[in-house]
Amino acid sequence: MSTVQYRVVVAKKDERVQGPDDAEIVVTVPIVDAAAADFDPTVAFMRGKLKAAGDTGEILDLLKSGDAATAIESLVATV
Repeated sequence: MSTVQYRVVVAKKDERVQGPDDAEIVVTVPIVDAAAADFDPTVAFMRGKLKAAGDTGEILDLLKSGDAATAIESLVATV
């Protein structure tokens, strides 16, 4: 599995980041979407609200496994 960096965008130039700077996969989502009660990373990705850079197959595996949801939830809790 590739290294992953998660970013939750709070405001312009204000992001909460988890993971290495040289990660092979970077997942970015706005706090407004990530903090919603019905937030689902897979649905957000398909709707274009969650952006991801890297190998698409690995991104989809990451979303399916639930690891992305867990990491994003922990970043939202720090805001």
